[in-house]
Amino acid sequence: MTTLSDTSEIAAAPILRRGTLVLAALALVAAVALLVGGRYGLLLAVGLGFGIVLEGLRFGFAGPWRAMILRRDPAGMWAQLLAIALVTLVALPLISASSGELTGAQAPVGFAMILGAFVFGAAMQVVLGCGSGTLVNAGSGNAVSLVALPFFAIGSFAGAYHLIWWTDLGALPVIIFSGWQGVAITLAGLALVAFILWKLASPENRRLPRRLTVAAVLIAGLALLNLIVAGQPWGVVYGLGLWVAKAATAAGADLSGSAFWSAPASADRIGQSVLTDYTSLTNIGIIVGAWFVANWRNGGLSQSLPKLPAVAWLAAIGAGFLLGYSSRLAFGCNVGAFFSGISTGSLHGWVWFAAAFVGSIYGIRLRTLFQLEPKP
Repeated sequence: MTTLSDTSEIAAAPILRRGTLVLAALALVAAVALLVGGRYGLLLAVGLGFGIVLEGLRFGFAGPWRAMILRRDPAGMWAQLLAIALVTLVALPLISASSGELTGAQAPVGFAMILGAFVFGAAMQVVLGCGSGTLVNAGSGNAVSLVALPFFAIGSFAGAYHLIWWTDLGALPVIIFSGWQGVAITLAGLALVAFILWKLASPENRRLPRRLTVAAVLIAGLALLNLIVAGQPWGVVYGLGLWVAKAATAAGADLSGSAFWSAPASADRIGQSVLTDYTSLTNIGIIVGAWFVANWRNGGLSQSLPKLPAVAWLAAIGAGFLLGYSSRLAFGCNVGAFFSGISTGSLHGWVWFAAAFVGSIYGIRLRTLFQLEPKP
């Protein structure tokens, strides 16, 4: 027989567990701040915020693109465009007035960039996760993403290792839209894309849920905080490759054959603590933040191991590697190239968006082919 005392203890258990989670998160941020400095602790907190919002409010990139392609549901993509617009309004004037203290996500448009974005778009639909999405899904216990993530990191390292060879194939000069003129151009482009999505959408899907509006505002705020604290936009891919570069160097590998990893800036970061690398800190925060939400909701990682054939697991491994490799060629993923590239005025962000979206159309078909989901 259950007594009143037993009922009280059951009711109190979630409160105690959630209180412990909050204290653990605060302790983690405080520990990083004490070990390496307040700026780094704050960046970890920003990463935790990204992870909590992305998982808690189900804000993503790969899934909304899939929803638009398959169901003509643009809500998730509208939320992405809204977040980018909010960042643009603040980031472009801020960068123009910063005298070099703040930098944008700037990159040239070239053969390797376009090819990389196309491949990334396809691969992210195979594992249903982009750069941030793979981190979030892994943190919340998704088995496919847990398999893909280490190969994503290896691919990022390999792509950076070969990057100069690829960029030597040719590229246009870096084209930047700056200041208030850049704001006007970028907002006009975002409005045009939003209108096209509205025209293509099913009538019943022509609305933006409050959840996604709130998520877009929070993501924009966190992205701006990342820019101000780190001096650079939100990114994902570099940090993953750096982890493998550090591991390879610790194992005795010689990276002098790579112009990228032997460059002074990269060599310095390889030799320093991972806790002083901005992108690594936000990546760690995203994983832990997603784990935090999963435990807050369920008291643990409740996602069961899917029953998939061997070809599906091999596809997850291959797609994970291609996500990392192609995103280095494309100068970023949905975060570093699409989100941060467009919001800080770089033309390559727009080209990345177009190439990756086309790639996603083919990637959805590959997901069925590799038996990651049943045929419709």
